[in-house]
Amino acid sequence: QVQLVESGGGSVQAGGSLRLPCAASGVQFSRDCMGWFRQAPGKEREGVAAIDGVGSTSYADSVKGRFTISKDNAKNTLYLQMNSLKPEDTATYYCAASRRLYSDYWCAGQDVNTFAEWGQGTLVTVSS
Repeated sequence: QVQLVESGGGSVQAGGSLRLPCAASGVQFSRDCMGWFRQAPGKEREGVAAIDGVGSTSYADSVKGRFTISKDNAKNTLYLQMNSLKPEDTATYYCAASRRLYSDYWCAGQDVNTFAEWGQGTLVTVSS
């Protein structure tokens, strides 16, 4: 029943910005943990940012101060605002959801294995 659809990817020069929306259905933003992950060719999928049911956020060290995760509960949409983009940010970005209980205790860990629902991904390419 869960459906996640990312969009907003594209090509941008270093230093530029992009905002990725994720339209979600079948999830409860007030309870569930939502996250953004990315995967570059030849690399493992890694956590980028997460937000729990009450709005607490966490970020990978590599994106702190540059990326912001947010959600609009009324619109059932998750966002990733990416500023000051670097070539190393180039990857396919995925929206993900976990419907496990007590997300405030574990959501910040951004563990790939705790997320069972995934979007199709959107490609972000940052040129130098």
